[in-house]
Amino acid sequence: MRLITYTHQGSTPRLGAQHGEGVVDLAAAAAAAGVELPADLISLIRSGDQAMALARELAAQAETALPLAEVTLQAPLRPGKIIGVGLNYVEHVEESSRSLDTASELPDRPVLFGKPATAVTGPGQPILHNGDLTRQLDWECELAVVIGRPAFRVAEQDAWAHVFGYSIMNDISARDQRRAGQWFFSKGMDSYAPFGPAVVTADEIPDPQQLDLSLRVNGETKQKSNTRHMLFAIPRLIADISSGMTLEPGDVISTGSPSGVGAGMTPPQFLCPGDLVEATVQLIGTLANPVVDAR
Repeated sequence: MRLITYTHQGSTPRLGAQHGEGVVDLAAAAAAAGVELPADLISLIRSGDQAMALARELAAQAETALPLAEVTLQAPLRPGKIIGVGLNYVEHVEESSRSLDTASELPDRPVLFGKPATAVTGPGQPILHNGDLTRQLDWECELAVVIGRPAFRVAEQDAWAHVFGYSIMNDISARDQRRAGQWFFSKGMDSYAPFGPAVVTADEIPDPQQLDLSLRVNGETKQKSNTRHMLFAIPRLIADISSGMTLEPGDVISTGSPSGVGAGMTPPQFLCPGDLVEATVQLIGTLANPVVDAR
């Protein structure tokens, strides 16, 4: 299923199932059928398999759907935790060592950092550029893994069972706001986690380690790669993170960026107000966000 959160004609956010160019309002479908279904995506994920089975049935049986063009997409959910992964593509390790003073050696364990939920913004929503805080606003197209079941001390071979689905995250970074090597403020400011346009359930993605991903700025391709080039694959990330931290339903792992970030270009290129950033992941779609002046 393609699950979205949307508004329509000024409504409060609604949970929908997208079928092609149509959107089924799952709450309305549940009410019409006389059954109960969680009204938002994170609650649906936390409700488990039975609720998901009901959502699938309601979506399949729905007789009416809104045109996708008439709804406004929101971020699919607000995660409890966003765990970012740094230096997870070999070529990005090399370009980061040149431009960002990171180590040139490949890491032997995943490099992790956090982004707060307040950084999340949805499709079409602005990326805020505050020139008083940064002159080096950068992009990173990443596959986002949405956790479906609690995970603590999970072995790699069992990790897939804890994945609910996949989305896109643009790991926006103010490169000049790293503090003593720490990335939290650099990557955690408001609007620095564009997320969406949908969460595609795991059964719809045959192999998440074989997905093309790309990013364009004003129509010009800046990043182009495939998730097979990850240094640490998704099961390893889940096992490593859950070795000391409980992953909860609705948490998101942003699995790292390929090469082609602005800081690594010659000369460096950074986002400015008026730019349009489009991050695309195969089988999921495109997440587009304008950059606006926040001052």
